[in-house]
Amino acid sequence: MPPTLKVERTERVATVTLNRPDALNALDFEMMDALVAHLAALAADESLRVIVVRGEGAHFMAGGDVRAFAQHIDESPTARQRHFARAIERLHAAIEQIHRMPHVAIARVQGAAAGFGLSLVCACDLAIASEDASFTSAYRQLALTPDGGLTFALPRIVGLRKALQVVLLSERLDSAEALRLGLVNKVVPLEKLDAAVAEWAASIAHGPTVALRNAKRLLRQSLDRTLSEQLHAEAQSFAQCAATDEFAEGVRAFIEKRKPRFNE
Repeated sequence: MPPTLKVERTERVATVTLNRPDALNALDFEMMDALVAHLAALAADESLRVIVVRGEGAHFMAGGDVRAFAQHIDESPTARQRHFARAIERLHAAIEQIHRMPHVAIARVQGAAAGFGLSLVCACDLAIASEDASFTSAYRQLALTPDGGLTFALPRIVGLRKALQVVLLSERLDSAEALRLGLVNKVVPLEKLDAAVAEWAASIAHGPTVALRNAKRLLRQSLDRTLSEQLHAEAQSFAQCAATDEFAEGVRAFIEKRKPRFNE
């Protein structure tokens, strides 16, 4: 059988492909373990600058694999609770890697992004969707609450009131609404999706490494800090960036009226 998850590298960009297209890339326990292991390895790879997350075939990810869940419904409630607590806690290591890794994570979304698929999109730093993409939390249909950090990320992206609507009503959002709410950064025709993702990935991969990594970290941490704490963190980061060769190159390029050559 083909692997449930594929990883390909091109220079400073790694592409993680969810690879169960016949099941709409639904997350089973094998894919869960692969996602955790591969993201941990990629997060530790200092040669990388960007991680692209995509789904094989016509869809991004249609949530958890209900057939895999069905294997446990005849167990006692206590056994089910134990099993799923362990599984979800293990899975959440992948979400923490995306949030904390220095690389920028870009979600490439087409077709359905439901359940954990929506959580994965929200965990990424940037998201580009095709016009056919759709988004739904889907958890209420299985009498579940969200996982994958959705209750952390979604209110920060769309606001609390809208996040409550998305989760409690489980409405299907099309790509235009997702763009309006800020769930995705950009929507393009399907035939232009790969080019749009590649353009952003290349821009980041060839940008100033320390500055972009610090900017991601500052923004990710900002909502948990006071203004004074954030101002102090900004000052430290600014000074650290000013000590790099990339800063010197940026200044020289500005004075010489040319494009800076970072990471070349």
